[in-house]
Amino acid sequence: MSGELSGKVAVVAGGTRGASRAIAVELGRAGAFVYVTGRSSGAGRSEVDRPETIEQTLELIERAGGKGEAVRVDHLERDQVAGLAQRIDRDHGRLDILVDGVWGGDNYIGWGKKVWEQSLDETLRMIRLGVDAHLITSHFLFPLIIRNPGGLVVEMTDGTAEYNAKYRKDTSLGFYLAKAVSHPLVSGEAFQTKEYGTTVVALTPGWLRSEAMLDAFGVTEENWRDALKHQPYFAISETPTFTGRTVAALAADPERARFSGQTLNSGQLAQVYQVDDVDGSRPDAWRYVDEVQEQGKDPDTTGYR
Repeated sequence: MSGELSGKVAVVAGGTRGASRAIAVELGRAGAFVYVTGRSSGAGRSEVDRPETIEQTLELIERAGGKGEAVRVDHLERDQVAGLAQRIDRDHGRLDILVDGVWGGDNYIGWGKKVWEQSLDETLRMIRLGVDAHLITSHFLFPLIIRNPGGLVVEMTDGTAEYNAKYRKDTSLGFYLAKAVSHPLVSGEAFQTKEYGTTVVALTPGWLRSEAMLDAFGVTEENWRDALKHQPYFAISETPTFTGRTVAALAADPERARFSGQTLNSGQLAQVYQVDDVDGSRPDAWRYVDEVQEQGKDPDTTGYR
C-alpha cells in the first residue's frame, strides 16, 4: 500500500497510543502526511498518565517511511483546535483524512456503578471527552475536510451499535453514553457533509492488544498468548496495527462512500479489503461475539482468526 495516499493530508486526533497510534503509522506508511495530536507529549502527560507520547508516534511514522508532525492539542480547548486548523490550512491548504480517536476517560469508567453511585464529576468528564471533544474537533476541522471532494472522517469508538445497545449499559451510564454517541454522530455528520462528497464512518477495533491491555494481562506483544491460560477468549484479540491497516485500506478505496453513515469494525473491513494482522491471521472479534456469545454456541475461538 506504500504510496497509495501520497499527497494526502491527515489528522489523527488522540494519536498517542492504541488503535489511533497504529492508524497514524499506517496512513504515514501509505504516503499521507500525518498530523498526530494529543495531550501526552514530552512536555507532560494527560490524566490517563501513561508513558506513550505523540512524539513517539511520529517516530514510528518516520520509521515506517512516512512524514508528519506531532502537535500537542487538547481537543476540549477551542483555541487549540482552531489553531491546529489554521496551521494545517497555512502549511497544506487542505485536509483529506480526519481520524478522531480522542478519549482519555479510562480512569473514570466505573464498571458496574449506577449513575448515583459514581462520582458526578467522573460521569460528566467522560461526556466531555467522548462527546464535546469530538464536536469541537468537527466544528473546526470539517471546513478543511469539505474543501475538496472525497474527504474521509473516521470517528473511533468502542463497540458496534448492536453490542452497545445490548451490553454496554452494564458498565456505567457515562461510559455507555460517551461511546454510544458515535453511532448517531456519524449518521448526522454523514448527512451534513454528503453534498461535499465526504465519507463519514464510526470504527471500532475488536479486542485490542493495546499498550494498556498488554500491561493489564502482564504480557508483551511477543508473548501475548501466555495470557490465554487465564483468559482463553483473548485468542480473538488483535494488534492495533490490524485496525491501522484497515483504515489505510478504507482511505485508499475510491468507492468508500458506500459505507458513509455506518459503524464499521476492523474484522469487517479486513474481510472487505483482504487485510491480515501482523502474524498473518485475520481476527474477527465482533463476529465471534455475535455468533458465539449472542447465539449461545460452544465458546470455541477456532475460525475467528
